[in-house]
Amino acid sequence: MLTETSLSIWGWGSLGIVLSLITFGPFVIFYLAFYILCFVGGGFVVTLLFGKTNSEKYLEQCEHSFLPPTSTGIPKCLEEMKREARTIKIDRRLTGANIIDEPLQQVIQFSLRDYVQYWYYTLSDDESFLLEIRQALQNALIQFATRSKEIDWQPYFTTRIVDDFGTHLRVFRKAQQKITEKDDQVKGTAEDLVDTFFEVEVEMEKDVCRDLVCTSPKDEEGFLRDLCEVLLYLLLPPGDFQNKIMRYFVREILARGILLPLINQLSDPDYINQYIIWMIRDSNCNYEAFMNIIKLSDNIGELEAVRDKAAEELQYLRSLDTAGDDINTIKNQINSLLFVKKVCDSRIQRLQSGKEINTVKLAANFGKLCTVPLDSILVDNVALQFFMDYMQQTGGQAHLFFWMTVEGYRVTAQQQLEVLSSRQKDGKHQTNQTKGLLRAAAVGIYEQYLSEKASPRVTVDDYLVAKLADTLNHEDPTPEIFDDIQRKVYELMLRDERFYPSFRQNALYVRMLAELDMLKDPSFRGSDDGDGESFNGSPTGSINLSLDDLSNVSSDDSVQLHAYISDTVYADYDPYAVAGVCNDHGKTYALYAITVHRRSLNSEEMWKTYRRYSDFHDFHMRITEQFENLSSILKLPGKKTFNNMDRDFLEKRKKDLNAYLQLLLTPEMMKASPALAHYVYDFLENKAYSKGKGDFARKVPPLIPKTDSDPEHCRVSAQLDDTVDDNIPLRVMLLLMDEVFDLKERNQWLRRNIKNLLQQLIRATYGDTINRKIVDHVDWMTSPEQVADLVKRFRDAVWPNGILAETVPCRDKAIRMRTRVAGKTKLLSIMPDELKHIIGAETTRKGILRVFEMFQHNQLNRRMVYVFLEGFLETLFPQYKFRELFNRLHSRSKQMQKYKQKLQTTQAPSLQKR
Repeated sequence: MLTETSLSIWGWGSLGIVLSLITFGPFVIFYLAFYILCFVGGGFVVTLLFGKTNSEKYLEQCEHSFLPPTSTGIPKCLEEMKREARTIKIDRRLTGANIIDEPLQQVIQFSLRDYVQYWYYTLSDDESFLLEIRQALQNALIQFATRSKEIDWQPYFTTRIVDDFGTHLRVFRKAQQKITEKDDQVKGTAEDLVDTFFEVEVEMEKDVCRDLVCTSPKDEEGFLRDLCEVLLYLLLPPGDFQNKIMRYFVREILARGILLPLINQLSDPDYINQYIIWMIRDSNCNYEAFMNIIKLSDNIGELEAVRDKAAEELQYLRSLDTAGDDINTIKNQINSLLFVKKVCDSRIQRLQSGKEINTVKLAANFGKLCTVPLDSILVDNVALQFFMDYMQQTGGQAHLFFWMTVEGYRVTAQQQLEVLSSRQKDGKHQTNQTKGLLRAAAVGIYEQYLSEKASPRVTVDDYLVAKLADTLNHEDPTPEIFDDIQRKVYELMLRDERFYPSFRQNALYVRMLAELDMLKDPSFRGSDDGDGESFNGSPTGSINLSLDDLSNVSSDDSVQLHAYISDTVYADYDPYAVAGVCNDHGKTYALYAITVHRRSLNSEEMWKTYRRYSDFHDFHMRITEQFENLSSILKLPGKKTFNNMDRDFLEKRKKDLNAYLQLLLTPEMMKASPALAHYVYDFLENKAYSKGKGDFARKVPPLIPKTDSDPEHCRVSAQLDDTVDDNIPLRVMLLLMDEVFDLKERNQWLRRNIKNLLQQLIRATYGDTINRKIVDHVDWMTSPEQVADLVKRFRDAVWPNGILAETVPCRDKAIRMRTRVAGKTKLLSIMPDELKHIIGAETTRKGILRVFEMFQHNQLNRRMVYVFLEGFLETLFPQYKFRELFNRLHSRSKQMQKYKQKLQTTQAPSLQKR
């Protein structure tokens, strides 16, 4: 039954399909599928719309029935966004000075236009974002200007910058020495010098090295970004700083748009060379200096550039069609150019072959040297320092120093007797006092060089020493009292094979000739055996001495001296009325009242005397130079150039000076140096203290020169002589001369003479108001007018005529090399002959060329710029720990890591022993 039914269904179905296909055709199946799909889809759409409507109604009922009311902030925010954006008012005041604000506003406008607007307007027309960035920049500048006004910039410009530059030069000098100490056959490259420079830097700084920032552009950009972010944190309001997008934009503008281009320009050696030439543009180039540069150059690129330029000029001159008088001029020019070209070719061949010749060594081994007589050596500062070094090596320094001391005694004694004679004519009688001073000085010379206690002792005939002692005991001293012994000492130095004859065969003699420019063009003439040299009078270059500050007080052990600083009363007038801060003719200084007790067997005296700190300082310099053993025992409180009238500071200085006095007056100290009593009594006597008159103790050179405590790896400020710290120009000039010409590692007598010469020069030029003038100059440098001028120069350099300057193409290598030669020639041309006579021609040349060579390395120039920047920020934000911040930013230094590993390796054995 079921089978029949299923067959009928299949039959009827098949019949229907056949009839449909016959009636509607083969597409009936597609039509049917389409109709069914439309029916199902329509039903689904109707159901979705009906469900959505019902759901919204239900949710609305639930919201009003169960949920709390919505906040009004969102609707208000949406309403504000729909409104038209309001204009933000920008206050154009930045620093409080209109002459500064105007160019600063232009710099801000140009920066936004060229670094932000050109791409921002492609994204949006809304200017609110640009205005917010401008407001953030202005807020930072306002905070910066406010902070700058609160800072005293005098120490930074007069001390910090000079110390940093001196330290940079010292590091470079030590790096050059390290390169030179390596194998002479391997010539160090510029890369070796840079690496060695940063090795020396980490050895000197101990906790920081800037090699990554100066040698890796990627690390440099990261350093500037981090630094700018710290500055924005300090200068921006908290709300603006928390806005990351705006903060990042401002940071990139400062780091990559302003600081990095500025640092690139300041560290470019070619830019520095052009600036040097521009600074000394008024001086004419010296042909002799130019030829010296060519002959001394070790840079093949420089020589090739000069040679090619000479060949080009030769070709041009030979192409000229001239006649008459012009032909002689052109021939001379052609001959000069041919000579320059020949010198360049010869120098290039020598450098390429590696056969560099040391002129000094060549002259010492093969050349016939000119003879400089001994009497000429003794009166020439440059020659004398080399002879002094040699005499110290051979143990004959006592003979030389005795000769120099007697020369000074003779000159001073003659001056004193002439003054005495003139006073007697005027009716003034001071005969006994003057003779007492002369006797004390003569006895001092005798005890220091000729007595049995003298060490080292001058070896002369005993009968001459006995005759001198008898004269000192029974007769008044005269200027000629030492002449017989001095003549014998001179003949001993001249004839004894240990001294002058051996000195002429020593390398120091050749170096002396080089310093005097006498290896090729001798200016001294004399016989080879020394004949014709005679003892004659007082040399023009001798040391002038004075006896004004010597006392005739007896050094009897029964006399006891006690002193202490008793009063500290402050006043502002009459410098001798009270002790404290006084003002004399507009010059403010401090006075200390010293109560002095002097006891002897038959009497007791007490008095008060008043002394300035500069008096203490002058007294300390006298006794430590005369008595070398005191320098390691007595320590005078240091000087302070600025804010030295502060009450707390003066009280602390008073305690320190008191301790100094008590140590000085101990019986042990007096017994160790019997002659010290004369100086102490003169200092404590109730009279105006006389200083700075070329006193005897200051001028006589000590037997043993002072040595620095390991100055090789110290910053310049740590090694500065305390005696010059109060005089700003003397401090700066002496510091730079120390580092440029390497004076501290040479004879200390020469350095002391140079310091005295600079003091006299500064005093004669500016008087006692030089510090005040420098302070006024610093104030002028930081005045609104000068700051505005600097901002305008920066604006005109980056945006000339209001348009962003195009990147200046790198100049041709030949042009840059010729600029280097021109810069060195200019620097050598402006060096005065007087400087060469004081420190030597060779030393002068080496020092100037060392400074110039230091500026020829981009990485080293960057280091100097970053050091100046770090010092500037440390001065601007003294309350923040910028030093620790910079140490962290530079902590990834490779040289720093090597140094720490080296320290750990060095310290490991000692730790294991413990």
